[in-house]
Amino acid sequence: MRLIDLSQPLYDDAPNCPVHPPVAFRRTADHAAGGWRMEEIAMATHTGSHVDAPLHKIAGGRSIDALPLETFVGPAHLADLRGLAADAAIGPEVLARALHGRIAGEIVLLATGWGDRRAKTDEWLRHSPFVDPAGARWLVGRGVRGVGIDHYSIGGSGETNAETHTILLGSGIWVVEELKFPAEVWELPQPVKFWALPMNWPGCSGAFCRPVIEVG
Repeated sequence: MRLIDLSQPLYDDAPNCPVHPPVAFRRTADHAAGGWRMEEIAMATHTGSHVDAPLHKIAGGRSIDALPLETFVGPAHLADLRGLAADAAIGPEVLARALHGRIAGEIVLLATGWGDRRAKTDEWLRHSPFVDPAGARWLVGRGVRGVGIDHYSIGGSGETNAETHTILLGSGIWVVEELKFPAEVWELPQPVKFWALPMNWPGCSGAFCRPVIEVG
């Protein structure tokens, strides 16, 4: 078995959603002084590669620990959207062209190319392609169980972001954000086997994960 890493690295002052606290890593112990090395980290739960549970947007929705681990593992279809321009809306027509065949009960991973542009720039922070509400309803109508994207927000940073999240999470579809797709994924037959196991954080609206594609 081989694993292809789809995660984004986290480090001190890493790029993240601009309305969230900045990412902070601090070394609290080191070998020279105490014989051990240890770090302290501070950031929002929706930072880096992470999973959104329904509770993130739906009052009374299920928290991340209430979702069975099995739901985060399964066949996933890669949608090659790397030709999209900044601020492009990912609606039903775009999704229909990129996804073929059966996706009911499966996972959809949207590769916009913005994972390769991750930086503290105005383009990355505020002008990514995004799933619009019509696109979210299209995914719900096709019965997907999870959807991922290579940006910190599947709904982008504009005025429809909240509605997109409400449609997906309100329908019980979990969302994995801040992915990165290495070139080798495009050589794989579809669907791929995807894993995105979240941390066990009771009552939380989301959690960090290590998303991978299993090969072989």
